[in-house]
Amino acid sequence: MSQFNYRLVNVFTRNAGTLSGNPLCVFEDGRGLDTSTMQALALQFNLSETTFILPSTRADAHVRIFTPRYEMPFAGHPTLGTAFVCHAIKGGERQLQLEMQAGIIPVSGSGNRWTFTANAPVWRDIGVTRPALADMLGLQADDIGERPLWVNVGKEQLIVPLTSEAAVRRVRPDAARLAEETSRDGHCMAYVFTETAPGRVLARFFFPSGAALLEDPATGSATANFGGWLLAMQRSLPHSLEISQGEYTGRPSTLYLDVDARQRIRVAGDVIDIGRGTIEL
Repeated sequence: MSQFNYRLVNVFTRNAGTLSGNPLCVFEDGRGLDTSTMQALALQFNLSETTFILPSTRADAHVRIFTPRYEMPFAGHPTLGTAFVCHAIKGGERQLQLEMQAGIIPVSGSGNRWTFTANAPVWRDIGVTRPALADMLGLQADDIGERPLWVNVGKEQLIVPLTSEAAVRRVRPDAARLAEETSRDGHCMAYVFTETAPGRVLARFFFPSGAALLEDPATGSATANFGGWLLAMQRSLPHSLEISQGEYTGRPSTLYLDVDARQRIRVAGDVIDIGRGTIEL
């Protein structure tokens, strides 16, 4: 029987709230675990993601990311939370390179604030009409804002601007309908947002779990894809936003998005360590 240590952290916490943000389980050393066992452990914890730290010859660590149902090439809050744990274990500089399926992701930390730099985005137009998209989201056609896009900085997601805060709050996705418009890898997921004040955004993210759609407390990958949307729309640069997410999940979260003058997309948030334990297999 072997023992495997893990840590529980919350990422994108709000106002240092211990039980805010998006929870993550990080296994400190994934050596000795095969893919099927990693997947089973992700289901055991049943968080939106669980990560496993492995040795890397190309970066400070190789990271594998699993939802309860499948492995992901990249995800935002697992990137920041895993970097936090890597630093806690190894110490040293707060500048890390994490190897993932999506490539090498640079991460840096200052205090509890951790920031990743995303891959350069690619984007494509949606394959349905605006009224059809509105119907998928439980909205009216005039609730849909300027040019919804599929954007990919490592994990393709549907980025949907809405015309008002009220529309963001009214979103009620139809899982069966939304499944008619899927990402390149076959997942139906949508990030909806609107600007509520200069530099401030309210956002929600919905993702599949079996036949249902769940809402995520804080989604770093979608925030990075939002940065790609800003580039696609040729917004003035640099562009910085504070994003509120998680209200409807009972996990208020704060995310920070910055797209600099060189079109580099950075996503930041605060990370808190809330516990640790050991699994015996």
